[in-house]
Amino acid sequence: MRTLEEVQATLQIAKLQDEELQKTIHCLSFGENVSSADYCLLELDDTLCKLIEAGESLVIRGDADEHAVLCTKDRTYDLKIADTSNMLMFVPDCRTPDQLTNSQENSHIVHTQIWGFSNSYWELRKQRPKLKKLKKVLMENPYEGPALGGKEEDTENRYTMEDLLESIQASEEELKTSLEAVHACQIDGYWRMLDFDYEMKLLGHVTQLVDSESWAFNRVPLQTCLEELAPLEPKQMIEHCLNCYGKRYSENDDVLYALDEDRVCRGMALMLLQNAVKFNLREFQEVWQQSVPEGMSTRLDQLKTMLYIFQSVALVDRSSRPETINLLRVEDLSEDTLERFNQLFTLREKWTEDDITPYIKDLCGEKQSTGALLTKHARSSMQNGIKVFNSRRPVAT
Repeated sequence: MRTLEEVQATLQIAKLQDEELQKTIHCLSFGENVSSADYCLLELDDTLCKLIEAGESLVIRGDADEHAVLCTKDRTYDLKIADTSNMLMFVPDCRTPDQLTNSQENSHIVHTQIWGFSNSYWELRKQRPKLKKLKKVLMENPYEGPALGGKEEDTENRYTMEDLLESIQASEEELKTSLEAVHACQIDGYWRMLDFDYEMKLLGHVTQLVDSESWAFNRVPLQTCLEELAPLEPKQMIEHCLNCYGKRYSENDDVLYALDEDRVCRGMALMLLQNAVKFNLREFQEVWQQSVPEGMSTRLDQLKTMLYIFQSVALVDRSSRPETINLLRVEDLSEDTLERFNQLFTLREKWTEDDITPYIKDLCGEKQSTGALLTKHARSSMQNGIKVFNSRRPVAT
């Protein structure tokens, strides 16, 4: 242990004056069996510090083959190791200058031991939740309706909320929002996605009833729907369908639903597009309009709506003759930015900003615009007076 005389001699060699320094002098020494592998440092901003101080938890999620993320109750952060040229030391009970009273007139030594050290720390950056895996696991065993003829349904590959939180790299709130966006339903305690054909069958029952009863599509009575359709489908499924494609409200003690025009039209478009590689655009628009309830109007921008976690679902090609439309869903593309751009430029060499924006919007960071993404990953040029974008890099096929 250093003595006060030894410290003062060192100060003289360093040409430092006592009056320039704090009166309390920390004399550091390494404890026994100190290792850099004993501790990890995590850098937290004010928001995360306040969460910890309030007693909330931070959870690290990720399988062995995934890059780990850290989640709060409603946000997801990327975990990245940041190296530092300065050695970071862990010193318990070491007080900072603002914690010292320095009431003593003379200098004095406090001996403290170093418990550990590190040359790196974990840096957190807010990022999008990784939700592509969610639909994949839920589609392992989609719900196809009540079992027929007493046949028991396959009970494998079912997931509770706890199971999903263990598997999906997202916060609990982000996961709940995504489950709602993909029209998942809780059945017997497990979260299930409906088989698409079964979901469309339910929607068809509802829209046909609306037409046959001549209801306004923004005044659909829940109780009558359940009574009329109960012989065809479980009441839980009818109500779930109304929640997916409408908004619930009460009027004079009656529960009503206002069917959302954009959601219903979008669902019907998906049903038509999934059965064709490419569709003549004019013919598609005619058939599409005929398939929705009376009073609803179909529009192509309904296929690029931002009301869903997974945005655009269809791509229009106006350069072909005749013009065509085909199914292309954001959820089917890579979550990796470079791979996403490679996929898009493989599908089409040149894109207008209006066409490509719905397919890259979800890649933007918290303060990033689609324009900034395009500047980084694409080149712009003019074609027939219209700005178009092509890849900055050779496209991997």
